[in-house]
Amino acid sequence: MEFVDRKFELSRKTNETDINLAFSVDGEGFSDIETGVPFMNHMLDLFTKHGHFDLAIDAKGDIEIDDHHTTEDIGIVLGQALIQSLGDKRGIKRYGNAFVPMDEALAQVVVDLSNRPHLEMRAEFPSQKVGTFDTELVHEFLWKLALETRMNLHVIVHYGHNTHHMIEAIFKALGRALDEATTIDPRIKGVPSTKGML
Repeated sequence: MEFVDRKFELSRKTNETDINLAFSVDGEGFSDIETGVPFMNHMLDLFTKHGHFDLAIDAKGDIEIDDHHTTEDIGIVLGQALIQSLGDKRGIKRYGNAFVPMDEALAQVVVDLSNRPHLEMRAEFPSQKVGTFDTELVHEFLWKLALETRMNLHVIVHYGHNTHHMIEAIFKALGRALDEATTIDPRIKGVPSTKGML
């Protein structure tokens, strides 16, 4: 069974944001990311590297107001690109689980590419901001990503006291969990579901 072109490009323009994105599941960890939100640039670069994806984003948003719309809409567009790049999901492992330590912090991300969107997030960040970035936007990004990818996404920060470390561990674990879930397993015939579809 041959799988080719697990990639997708799309654009989304609203009165609040203008986003152009290209995503490849089977990449080399290459990223070219400019969101106008420096902390998100950093987190998405980590996500890409640890997921062995390729990701290019050119995003312009109303960051003079705050980072909310830009962060939210990147989650929407990335989720749409991810689900489109997987096609009918034939042969994928479907589930992924990753623990990532970052100094004193430990994060776990578990995903199921089930076509049933749900976010379960257990994380309490000590700080409301990392630099100028509102940490509540991590949840906003992850929820929109889960919704548009139509996946179960469970995020658990087991412990930590440095907010930057905690969020960094989440994004690294997210990349690694999705890398596992999207991996082609030659033992799987069709889609990994007794329903016959995902």
